[in-house]
Amino acid sequence: MKISLLLIPIFAFLGSCMVTTEKKESIEEKEEIIVRYDRPDAAILRGVYIPKGKEYFYTSGLVAPVKDENAVPGTYGRYGDTYEQSIGVLHRIKATIEEAEFTMEDVVFLRVYLAPDKEGKIDWDAWFKAYGEFFNNEGNPNKVARSTIGVHSLANKELLIEIEAVAAK
Repeated sequence: MKISLLLIPIFAFLGSCMVTTEKKESIEEKEEIIVRYDRPDAAILRGVYIPKGKEYFYTSGLVAPVKDENAVPGTYGRYGDTYEQSIGVLHRIKATIEEAEFTMEDVVFLRVYLAPDKEGKIDWDAWFKAYGEFFNNEGNPNKVARSTIGVHSLANKELLIEIEAVAAK
């Protein structure tokens, strides 16, 4: 009787290992394509599945280029407002990933940090508008998984947005 009781936990453990193995095999049987889990009513995805063997490219947090070096520091003339900075950062992301032979269509994730303007307001709509010019449109119908985070400020107080991107193919 005692031996039978000892064997029950061992068989239970072995049975759980078998279930785990079956799940792993079913994941490996998936097609070797990137799967975007869509939210039809939203501009962003719920998530992205990237199978083993795909190439990745990660950018650092990128910020807007100086728009006008002669503009008075601390004014929107130097880097632009949230919309202009958003467009500038997205162009920088595009140029950066193209150096590694990726495209904006390969971008699967963005982490966006937005800071308030001089009046203390974060211009979410300016960012959403700029995003729509690069993703989820006729030129690039792909959406991305995304986090958009409001922060107190960025390292340079004149900057209103910083973006990290992940591309996969």
